[in-house]
Amino acid sequence: MNEIAYEDFEKVDIRVGTIVEASVLEGARKPAIRLLIDFGAELGTKKSSAQITVHYAPEALVGRQVAAVVNFPPRQIGKFMSQVLTLGFPADDGSVVLFAPDKKVPNGGRLF
Repeated sequence: MNEIAYEDFEKVDIRVGTIVEASVLEGARKPAIRLLIDFGAELGTKKSSAQITVHYAPEALVGRQVAAVVNFPPRQIGKFMSQVLTLGFPADDGSVVLFAPDKKVPNGGRLF
């Protein structure tokens, strides 16, 4: 494992937000869900594409808090422009399990 300086970690802006909309992302090569995430007054709402269809249905995601990297450049996913990278960990089968706080926290809070 390569070590990094704390200053490198500080460059990655990871924030918490609440999913306000979720739907199947049409036209994606791999099954994905289109998310609209509210990151609070400072950042507002951002769009994300997440390959989380194995464990999550769109309707069950609304109201759930998630963590995301908010300072990567936008990425084109099919016809959809993803603005943030929603974070997760691999399950035993390689599918994605979302990374989120275990208690509700204010939207926009930065991971430290």
